[in-house]
Amino acid sequence: MKQLTALQQYGIVTANYWAFTLTDGALRMLVVFHFHQLGYTTLEIAFLFLFYEFFGIVTNLYGGWLGARFGLRLTLWAGTLLQVGALLMLIPVADDWPRWWSVAYVMVAQAISGIAKDLNKMSAKSAIKTVVPETPDDHARGENQLFKWVAILTGSKNALKGVGFFLGGVLLTTIGFSAAVGTMAAGLFLAFLMTLVLPGEIGRMKESPAITAMFSKSKGINVLSTARFFLFGARDVWFVVALPVFLQSVLGWKYWEAGGFMGLWVIGYGIVQASVPALRRSWGKSGPPGVSAVQFWSAVLTAIPGLIAISLWREVGNPGVALVVGLAAFGVVFAMNSSIHSYMVLAYTDAESVSLNVGFYYMANAAGRLVGTLLSGALFLVGGLQACLWASCLLVALAFLSGIRLPPPLRQQLEAG
Repeated sequence: MKQLTALQQYGIVTANYWAFTLTDGALRMLVVFHFHQLGYTTLEIAFLFLFYEFFGIVTNLYGGWLGARFGLRLTLWAGTLLQVGALLMLIPVADDWPRWWSVAYVMVAQAISGIAKDLNKMSAKSAIKTVVPETPDDHARGENQLFKWVAILTGSKNALKGVGFFLGGVLLTTIGFSAAVGTMAAGLFLAFLMTLVLPGEIGRMKESPAITAMFSKSKGINVLSTARFFLFGARDVWFVVALPVFLQSVLGWKYWEAGGFMGLWVIGYGIVQASVPALRRSWGKSGPPGVSAVQFWSAVLTAIPGLIAISLWREVGNPGVALVVGLAAFGVVFAMNSSIHSYMVLAYTDAESVSLNVGFYYMANAAGRLVGTLLSGALFLVGGLQACLWASCLLVALAFLSGIRLPPPLRQQLEAG
């Protein structure tokens, strides 16, 4: 069989990642709105995602090691098929099930979905480092190309996740919960079939890594992972449970309206992510980002959730308008942060050990989402959306303080040496 080019491999991995992301975003909205409709509290809904996030932590840690040992094609396949299985599990969920059984059953299905999501994401993000053409004669040009490809994959993924949020709201309204998850399972299986042509050696280390290699020893990876933990905790503390419930129960939005707004937010966030390299060039930044960019954008982000909380507390104008405008600003600056982080983790590693380092990094990402999700449900019960926004402000500040300790990436170290 003819060898696939790097661009063809990138295209197949990205297409699979896109399809997976649609189902992941739609499933989140389906679960939140379906169970809120049944009368579950925000804390109970948050617990439905507990295993999803917890097993994402474990998966990123062990998944990176599995990818390095057996290749990223295997982990990509496993993630896609596990998501198909998780979706099929949810088909029989019925409104008349006892509450305790519904929560336990959906938590197990979400655990499988969490494993699937992070296997798929780790595989797709790591594969970029292995398929981007090497340019040993021009290291800076190679890093710029890597930054561009990472931005496109990450940005397009988040844009499609936003489409998934809207899709989830529409499917729940039109065909119901069970039919929606069944339809998504069938579509994702078709996306899996595309990946069968990928070569098996993508991301596989020449020598099988020891199990202890899962834990990063790089200061850059460790510090960036800490910043990532706080950054994504700051997003999910208001985004996962508190915001959709606030829009539906406090502002009186319909399910498709709330899902549509959250979808548009993530789509816009994804478009900005994909545009970060072009935006930086328009600002006169010709090279890839470094430590100073991480610190600057996290500092800017720190103020935004606090300003939104103050506007809601002071009842400045229409609360819906204040929320939409404030979250739009948060989305733009958060996208800058996330896109630069996604490049920096690859800038701190080499191609052979990429899945180990990316897995460790996304383990911290998943841990931040877990903490943010639980706080989102609990703080909303205690102090509403304002409490969640103040918590977000604190977590972004911690991300900024973590970023102060970042060392120069490998590119700069090579140039200096």
